[in-house]
Amino acid sequence: MSRIVISKKLLRVVGRTNGAFKLIGEGDKILVGLSGGKDSLSMIHILKHMQRHAPFNFEFEACTINYGMPDENYAHLEAHCKEHEINHTVYKTNIFEISHDTIRENSSFCSYFSRMRRGALYTYAEQHGFNKVALGHHFDDTVESFFMNMFYNGSMRGMAPIYKTQRGFHLIRPLIEVREKQLRAFSDENNLQPIGDEACPAMLKEVKMPHARANMKVWLEDLEKENNNIFKMIKASFKHIHDDTFLDPTRWNRDDI
Repeated sequence: MSRIVISKKLLRVVGRTNGAFKLIGEGDKILVGLSGGKDSLSMIHILKHMQRHAPFNFEFEACTINYGMPDENYAHLEAHCKEHEINHTVYKTNIFEISHDTIRENSSFCSYFSRMRRGALYTYAEQHGFNKVALGHHFDDTVESFFMNMFYNGSMRGMAPIYKTQRGFHLIRPLIEVREKQLRAFSDENNLQPIGDEACPAMLKEVKMPHARANMKVWLEDLEKENNNIFKMIKASFKHIHDDTFLDPTRWNRDDI
């Protein structure tokens, strides 16, 4: 078995997040969405480390959604998980087939396949008694989503570290305070060989690429070049919210009016 090295800084960030938001605890049975990208690969190894060293017992299983695409192959992921003694299932679906009838050509498919993938994860979690589903979103993801919601949807919304789904179990994001560059470095240092966009079903269709998110990422990168503390300030602002100062009368302190 090849040795996986995780930096103390990365473990501290995840541990601090888990302590603050009580994401994982005694007796939890967690289903981890494993796409094979750097984020989800990092997460399964961090959870494996936690499982060995945390002062509480929990179990987890990695689950990769098979969309039913031609020549879809996850043998590399299966071998990787087996090598590192991580329980792993490839859950077969017909998502790609039904997409032909449920979304229009020349549309942006990314959000569609994201929703369908999550729905399949939820179904597998329900069928096998998991009480939590873990996704690999990191801090850069939530910052990008925050500004996209503001600029394109007219709302102020990020990504919650934990919330209860309508199906009764909790969705958790153990990496939500980790920077993307930390996960990229972890993947590179351990030669994890992550799967890229080529595994996305949208790549087999005539699609519009999601330029808005790509542009948002570039914008934030430029801001960070000008001010290398910008993400630290954004994180601080996410924890110091004065919601009674905005233009929503339901949030005002009525005693001050």
